[in-house]
Amino acid sequence: MIPWLIHDGRGSPLLLAEGDVHVWRADLDIDPLGLDRLSALLSVEEKARAARFVSPIDQNRFTVARAVLRELLGGYLQLPPANICIEASPRGKPVLRREPKVVDVRFNLSHSQGLALYAFTRQREVGIDVEKIQPEFATEDIGERYFSARERDDLRVIPSELRSEAFFLCWTRKEAYIKARGEGLYIPLDSFDVTLTPNEAAELTSTDSDRWELHSFHPRPGFVGALVVEAPEGQLQFWEWPVLNPP
Repeated sequence: MIPWLIHDGRGSPLLLAEGDVHVWRADLDIDPLGLDRLSALLSVEEKARAARFVSPIDQNRFTVARAVLRELLGGYLQLPPANICIEASPRGKPVLRREPKVVDVRFNLSHSQGLALYAFTRQREVGIDVEKIQPEFATEDIGERYFSARERDDLRVIPSELRSEAFFLCWTRKEAYIKARGEGLYIPLDSFDVTLTPNEAAELTSTDSDRWELHSFHPRPGFVGALVVEAPEGQLQFWEWPVLNPP
C-alpha cells in the first residue's frame, strides 16, 4: 500500500529537495463552491480550452485539474497560483516559463475518470500517466496497433482475468515514458518495451533506459498509474491534495 500523505491545506510552502520526486493525487469531481474558487485561478487560454469541451463534466474536470496544478506550483514556487506562467514546449509538454529567480521545477500531469495525478521534480524531466481499468478498451486491436512485438507476446500469455490490468499497466508505462521524453508521438510506440505482468517489477527497455527510473502503482482501486523520471532520483513521496472550499 502506498502511504499517501495528506497536505494540510493551500497556501503552505511545499519543499522539494533537488533529486526528490513528489507525486500528488486529487479528485476532480468537486462541489460547486470548490469549482468556483478554482476556476478563478485559470488563465484566459485555459478557460477557453475548458469551454471547448462539449460535456460539462469534462469542462469541470479540466478546470479542476489545471487549477490544482496551479495551486501545487504556487506552493513550490511561493507565487500566487493565478500568476504562474505555464507554456507548452515545442512538442506540447506543459512547462514553466523560464524567468529570473524562479526555481526550475519540472512537472507533469494526467487524469482519468475524475482522478488526477501530478509529478514534480527539480531540474530533471518527469512523466506521469493514470488510467482507469476499463476492460472494454483493452482490446487486441489496440494492442496490435500500439504495443511492441514483445509486449503483444507477453499480453497473450497473461491469464484472462488479469489481461485488462496488464493492458493498462503497459499503456500507462509507455505513456509516462513518452511524456517524460517530451516528444509525444514522435517516438514510435513500438520502438521500446515495458513489462506488463501484474504484481511483477516494472521495467523499461529502450535505447536510453539507463537515463530513467520507472515506477508503477495503483493510485486507487480500479486505476493504474506510472511514473518515469530521470535517474538517479532521490526520495519519492506520495501526497493527497485536498480541494478546499472558500472559508
